[in-house]
Amino acid sequence: MNEERLRDLLSAVQNGDASITDAVHKLRALPFSDLGFARVDQHRGLRCGFPEVILAEQKTVQETVEISRAILDQGHALLVTRVRDDQAAALQELDARLIFHERARLISTPLPEVTDRSAPIAILAAGTSDLQVAEEARITAAMFGREVRSLYDVGVAGLHRLIPELSWLQQMSVLVVVAGMDGALPSVVGGLVSCPVIAVPTSVGYGASFGGVSALLAMLNSCSSGVVVVNIDNGFGAGYAAALMNRFSAKSR
Repeated sequence: MNEERLRDLLSAVQNGDASITDAVHKLRALPFSDLGFARVDQHRGLRCGFPEVILAEQKTVQETVEISRAILDQGHALLVTRVRDDQAAALQELDARLIFHERARLISTPLPEVTDRSAPIAILAAGTSDLQVAEEARITAAMFGREVRSLYDVGVAGLHRLIPELSWLQQMSVLVVVAGMDGALPSVVGGLVSCPVIAVPTSVGYGASFGGVSALLAMLNSCSSGVVVVNIDNGFGAGYAAALMNRFSAKSR
């Protein structure tokens, strides 16, 4: 249950359109639904502003479907990450509204209408090989109703591709910058903009990239101020953090 639905329920009780018994029945699932193998946090939308997100990796199809059903039954938005094809097919059979974002490996309810266009989020990717992580970040941020723009294949091997875009990038509220290999793009971007930069190292690369560890260490050692770093391939975490930063930035304006 999110804040809007709770307010509607309490207003219905206040106006006599719902009984206290009805309200208790609807609130019974809070703070969680016990499925035996999982305890689904039905209170998170009230606490954190967004419902529990499901990590599908290492879950069976049945487990993923049952947890998703518990979230949908409470009227929550649904976001499932690291989805396999068999899980995606089962989820779309569960609810025809669900969208499979294949490149990002995400399942979601339809993206909400953008509520604030004054200071968008931008997602940058160094190379096409980084797009899975970048798209995971983009769709996650968009699930909050934020305006999200993207700029892909602008890595440091050809900075002439980035420079013409600086005028609009400097108008963003927060940037998510995704890069593998040498992980240099967030440092470059961080020295050109005045907003926070969330750096996302990817496991793209070979040899001494060590599955993204080299990019992670390079980003942690960035000499640009205002750069923060999430874990390797964590597009979801970056998109979520960017949406929160954007939301609080909007409140301060």
